[in-house]
Amino acid sequence: MRKITILFFLFCLPFIHFAQTLNGKVYDASGTVKNVKVFNKTQNRVTVTNNNGNFSLEAKVTDTISIESVFYHPKTIALQAYHFDGTAVFELKEILTELDEVEVKAEPEQPVFVEETYNTELKNIIQEDIKNHPEKYKPAGATYGPDLFAIIGLVANLLKKKDKYNAPTYQPITYTQMDSLFSESSFFNTQLLTDNLKIPEDKKYLFFDYCDAKQISSEMLKEENKMLFLEELVVSSQLFLILLDEYGDKSVKQNKN
Repeated sequence: MRKITILFFLFCLPFIHFAQTLNGKVYDASGTVKNVKVFNKTQNRVTVTNNNGNFSLEAKVTDTISIESVFYHPKTIALQAYHFDGTAVFELKEILTELDEVEVKAEPEQPVFVEETYNTELKNIIQEDIKNHPEKYKPAGATYGPDLFAIIGLVANLLKKKDKYNAPTYQPITYTQMDSLFSESSFFNTQLLTDNLKIPEDKKYLFFDYCDAKQISSEMLKEENKMLFLEELVVSSQLFLILLDEYGDKSVKQNKN
């Protein structure tokens, strides 16, 4: 009887699977993956991968394991003998977020600024106001013609009324700020003033006075508003050049003397 038992044991030995330790590494397209759950469904054992994507789990051939993570598609493997030869490597596929289709609409057309029309309208406004109120455009006791500084201030007031100007939250840009900006900025410099805005170099301080009178919001001095401020200066320079061409600076020089 004893011999029969031994022979039976030896006959069944190849079919007996002893518990082993499965050593594995989990990675994705970018490299190893940490904190991924590795679950032996057959033996109800679980572990997670370490910072290097490695794990060890008690298992045996024919056990079924699953590798799961919220960021990856789950992977189920029926273990074979070769999985226990050294370190078994398992690859996961990342779950990619798919965005809904986005409809791109064309930006609404912006009104086109026609410089000639705008300048003509401004000229008409100035001339009409001078005709109706000539006394406002001359300094007290003056007989030599209109005062350009007075014109700049009054034109600024006309524009504010015409555009229903609301007082800005920010303080207006001052003459001093304009002078400092064009002295220190690499973008707003004398070359931009003379070459692009066409302001004569000897009239730049008069132009700063004009901008002061227009009460442009100092919010324009923010870096993110640089291009908006440039647009404002382009329009302002055109209006300034109209006044300069219309009235000259004779009265300004006489006042300075």
